[in-house]
Amino acid sequence: MATTARDLVGGDRSVVVARINGELRDLGTEVTDVDVVEPVSVGSPEGLAVLRHSTAHVLAQAVQDVFPEAKLGIGPPIKDGFYYDFDVETPFTPDDLAQLEKRMVAILKSRQKFERRVVTEEDAVRELADEPYKLRLIGSEGGADVMEVGGAELTIYDNLDAKTGERCWGDLCRGPHVPDTGYIPPNAVRLMRSAAAYWLGDQRNEQLQRIYGTAWPSKDELRAHLTFLEEAEKRDHRKLGAELDLFSFPEEIGSGLAVFHPKGGVVRRIMEDYSRRRHEEAGYEFVNTPHITKGTLFELSGHLDWYAEGMYPPMQLDVEHDAEGNVRKQAQDYYLKPMNCPMHNLIFGARGRSYRELPLRLFEFGTVYRYEKSGVVQGLTRARGFTQDDAHIYCTKEQMGLELDNLLTFVLGLLRDYGLSDFYLELSTRDPQKSVGTEEVWLEATETLREAAERQGLELVLDEGGAAFYGPKISVQAKDAIGRTWQMSTIQVDFNLPERFGLEYQAADGSRQRPVMIHRALFGSIERFFAVLLEHYAGAFPPWLAPVQVVAIPVTDGHNAYLQDVAARLRGRGVRVEVDTADDRMQKKIRNAQRAKVPFMLIAGDDDVTAGAVSFRYRDGSQKNGVPVDAAIAEIVEAVETRVQV
Repeated sequence: MATTARDLVGGDRSVVVARINGELRDLGTEVTDVDVVEPVSVGSPEGLAVLRHSTAHVLAQAVQDVFPEAKLGIGPPIKDGFYYDFDVETPFTPDDLAQLEKRMVAILKSRQKFERRVVTEEDAVRELADEPYKLRLIGSEGGADVMEVGGAELTIYDNLDAKTGERCWGDLCRGPHVPDTGYIPPNAVRLMRSAAAYWLGDQRNEQLQRIYGTAWPSKDELRAHLTFLEEAEKRDHRKLGAELDLFSFPEEIGSGLAVFHPKGGVVRRIMEDYSRRRHEEAGYEFVNTPHITKGTLFELSGHLDWYAEGMYPPMQLDVEHDAEGNVRKQAQDYYLKPMNCPMHNLIFGARGRSYRELPLRLFEFGTVYRYEKSGVVQGLTRARGFTQDDAHIYCTKEQMGLELDNLLTFVLGLLRDYGLSDFYLELSTRDPQKSVGTEEVWLEATETLREAAERQGLELVLDEGGAAFYGPKISVQAKDAIGRTWQMSTIQVDFNLPERFGLEYQAADGSRQRPVMIHRALFGSIERFFAVLLEHYAGAFPPWLAPVQVVAIPVTDGHNAYLQDVAARLRGRGVRVEVDTADDRMQKKIRNAQRAKVPFMLIAGDDDVTAGAVSFRYRDGSQKNGVPVDAAIAEIVEAVETRVQV
């Protein structure tokens, strides 16, 4: 009898697949004495992906059981779950999802066996004659980018009845899968929602219906995930932005283009002002550049070659006609700028530069515009118009290592000031198909970045081929209060744009040398960072960032004047304070302030007025009574100035 991977790794049902000679394979794969076989547990990232991909197949089987006319698209695992696309006559409803989930449970409990079968292309075409999208994958449309095809051979996975061995269902797939559906706990699977989706993500293709689901190794892990999603939904910046009157996305302006309301404007101003002060202390110089430019600038930089799809279409301007109406001067293409770096290069090159000026650190809050596809626009985190806290540092090669060290220390320190503290770093390297410059230059830049990152003592993760076209990149990945990871600051070393722009400086020996250019966006964008902080704090900004830091609440109208005087003293110390003089009862005013997530409330009645005191109430509901006004003001001012995380 042939030896299988399962024979070598044992019968523990927590092991779902094996790694054979470095490649993930089914446990039923036959092996020889020379094969290196390692178990892959369901709790590992690879094991979870296999569990979820197998669950996607169960979903597809359930859909075709309940809706026999449904045509299959693709069904990959994704972060925390899976999806499967279907061509159906009408969109799925919540009742449909409940029915499908019930059918999935039955399939899981029946312990159908996943069996891999190698087929020729001709056999696959014959078997899948009624599945038009699968046929297109067998051809050339899908390639190796989807789970269904792309291995060394074409395979179909059959679901076999546990008792009779008869085929219940099958799907084109390169695998691997769990041995049988019993490996997937029925109480750890949930269908989440359905949505429209284009075939293979291309809006030029047919629109299908996508069902999203999640699957976990245990019921407890599913419950924890659902609790996490509930918390994430409460923290959704789009929801909080409306509830707290911070920003909105007027339909009249267009998708992905936000307006900030007064309270949101306060938070944004404080964020920007503090960042400006820290940059001044670190030796940055401030510049400003226009929002629009001739297309020739982006031809020079290379962005029109590599980034045109992400730019708004050009505007044709400056055409001139003679007296007879004939074109005397052809129109010039102008573009909304998608990034600031080409304009900063023009500032550097506007006059001669000496080595004595380097490092030259240029900084701008520069608004840029990128024509993101409608399907990926998401609130402030993926917008079409946003303001980058953009810096470009020009230095010598000898200065580059120390500058990167200082830059990473500065970036991490400033992020900590805003309340983020859990970081790791990601190093993005060259994609040879989407880059400019020599391999030698890229290796030097990448190694210098690697060394600077390692000196920070943080975990360093490799992102192979993820760099921009002009140079390698370090990105700071930060975890928020509920453990989600956000890409924050990016630092990119660039030897190529200085070459394209002919940038030079005079060295100490009188020779002309090319500077190294370092691109750096600390927040990524003000809007995105605003959203990250809003979700991190669940709208309860620390006092120094809160749009309203104090609400003064009189017990009756007769205490208004007293609290107005207290508010005036607070404003004199730079505190943002409001006195609630509405007709509502005191308890409702307190609830209103708590819903607005105001850090401090000062309440005053007759006894407080007599004693020159206030009742000092905190956002969490705790309260101190009879606090002298001077002491209350001092506590508030200290909390703001020291940036405590109340």
